[in-house]
Amino acid sequence: MEQIDFQLRGEFIALNDLLKLTGVSDSGGAAKALVADGVVSVDGQVELRKTAKIRAGQVVALTGVRIRVVA
Repeated sequence: MEQIDFQLRGEFIALNDLLKLTGVSDSGGAAKALVADGVVSVDGQVELRKTAKIRAGQVVALTGVRIRVVA
């Protein structure tokens, strides 16, 4: 599984923006589709809100990729 550490700038980032900025999805539309399909989890729980606020310390995971958000 690939591990990505994402350096957070600010208080939070929207889930779909995180997927796009880390290169996990090619576009914002693709990121939204991944979330809508239920393949993205935040801290071990499936997340269906495309604009869920992801904060430092949280871990986002999907098939083959784990993104750790750091401050």
